[in-house]
Amino acid sequence: MNMNPSRHRLSPAPLLFGALLLAPLWAQAAPLTEQDTVVLADVDNQTGEPVFDAALREALLLEFEQSPFLNLLSDRKVDETLRAMGHPADAPLTAEAARELCQKAGAKAVLEGTISRSSGHYLVGLTATDCGSGAVLTQVQGDAADRDGILPVLSQAASRLRAALGEPAASVQAFDVPVETTTHSLEALKYYSLGLALRREQGDTPSVAPLKRAVELDPDFPLPYATLAAIYGNLRQPTVAQSYAAKAYRRRDRVGERGRLQIAGVYFLETGDIDDEIQNYKVWQEKYPRDYLPRNNLGNDYAQLGKLEPALAEYQQALRLQPSVIAYTNVVGMDLSLNRFDAAQAALDEAFARGFDGRYLHQTQYWVSFMVGDAAKMNAQVAWAKGRPGDEDPLLSMASDTEAYYGRVERARSLTQQAVDSAVHAGYPEAAALWQVNGALREAEWGDVAAAKDGVDKALVLSKGRDVKLMAAFTLARSGDPKRAQILVQELKRDYPTDGLLKLYWFPCIAAAVALDAGDAKQALADLEPTRPYELGAAATFINYVYPAYLRGEAYLMAHDGAAAAEFRKLPEHSGLVTNFVTGALAHLELGRAYALAGDRAKAKAAYQDFFMLWKDADAKIPALQQAKAEYAKLP
Repeated sequence: MNMNPSRHRLSPAPLLFGALLLAPLWAQAAPLTEQDTVVLADVDNQTGEPVFDAALREALLLEFEQSPFLNLLSDRKVDETLRAMGHPADAPLTAEAARELCQKAGAKAVLEGTISRSSGHYLVGLTATDCGSGAVLTQVQGDAADRDGILPVLSQAASRLRAALGEPAASVQAFDVPVETTTHSLEALKYYSLGLALRREQGDTPSVAPLKRAVELDPDFPLPYATLAAIYGNLRQPTVAQSYAAKAYRRRDRVGERGRLQIAGVYFLETGDIDDEIQNYKVWQEKYPRDYLPRNNLGNDYAQLGKLEPALAEYQQALRLQPSVIAYTNVVGMDLSLNRFDAAQAALDEAFARGFDGRYLHQTQYWVSFMVGDAAKMNAQVAWAKGRPGDEDPLLSMASDTEAYYGRVERARSLTQQAVDSAVHAGYPEAAALWQVNGALREAEWGDVAAAKDGVDKALVLSKGRDVKLMAAFTLARSGDPKRAQILVQELKRDYPTDGLLKLYWFPCIAAAVALDAGDAKQALADLEPTRPYELGAAATFINYVYPAYLRGEAYLMAHDGAAAAEFRKLPEHSGLVTNFVTGALAHLELGRAYALAGDRAKAKAAYQDFFMLWKDADAKIPALQQAKAEYAKLP
């Protein structure tokens, strides 16, 4: 296919383009402004050919979304408004329904498309209608001799309509990649549209099959690859996600400017090029200031870097621009990270009241409920996920972390195995491996190194993806197996040379853990120095738990330095970041040791007692608990 985004790529069949109708209409009705919102109706398919039903509306979305002038009401907002009107979210958006929705949403105009057949030709029409008065603002018509000519005709019609509605000619020319350059396949567009709709309505997992079908029909269609990359990233399958992101990135010149920015963002996320990712989102914000996605994703980057307040500000702006499950989840998550538990719950309540639902909201509800001690609500989230492929396994793993937090080892192990089995059954082996290695890391922290190493072995059988290898290396370093840990680190350095946060956060943590195992506190402290700016960040993996501070505290303890207490205090001070991981409980034990080292008997006893209270129902044979009791008995 010709990759040149010019408008000269037409079907071999002759195309007869109708003139823009009735120029006086433009004089009578003012064109749109950049502040006006428009609603895209479903295409009125009068041909009897079902492929056009979803495909042509998706094609028009791709055409119009590349415009920085047109402010399209998002499909998520359309769904929400339909629900508020008492209609199902998937109700057909006919011209009449679109005009009613347009008025309800405070929009200005409806863009309507039609396709019909006459004498073997396909007639394509686009109309812009004022949704208040019903007056036609402008119309464009085109004629395609056969199916292959439909997308080129539609592209030209969309460009003419943009100009007629008031978009400056320079903008139309600069942001005008024809949809037939993005994909030549109407069927691929149909399945891509179906995948996006399923993702909005039902979440990530159900949308995978139609998106994969879209790229089977057109292997050069970049947008389904980018969406699949985002989905597999959410499903804890980073290796699969990176593969799809690379496929999208290689084909990014086939889409308009907004699509290129979106694809680049997904790619930089999966490769770890966080500086390029941040710059990409800033450019995106500049070119498309009304878009919520660059705000949301820039918030993700700031969160990874430990810039929590700037991250929250970006998330809040994204939520104002586009209320969605992801926007609410991120605001809640950042409120949680900042220990603003009341604000987090208020945002969750608002999201559920507005009809939003899905795994991410239930996961953040679980963590907020843990932080405020609401066990019933925590159990309700696990119950909600039961039997839901792709939703069940993360909540089971979260429940296993809670059991481990309180020292209930056998119950934690059982839930971890259930999470692993659920992920395997759902077809997500990399996620299964992550739950397995997460459990292994807990074993290392409470001192069962044999169980930790066994968990690592099981995880690496399931998957050797990036995050699995990374956490396996860290767990092995915490379990007295530095040789295997360093082998995995070298593989990660080879395979992910551009991943900045691996270099700045996790590789230093692993090196410090190896140094601690060797009894070299000075080297451990030196290794951890690069992590200081990022230790409150998400660090681009599925865990963080303020680990640099925890390791630094251990190094100070080893060096008999009273600075240990300040490091360990960072975990309870940032409990919303640590949430229910076992180091949050063990930090109280470590504080007891630090205070004992400093000669503060009262604070030491109080810290030990805090730990014993958390572990009052703990399994008696845990090495960490036995050691803690022995130490407490020797306090002067």
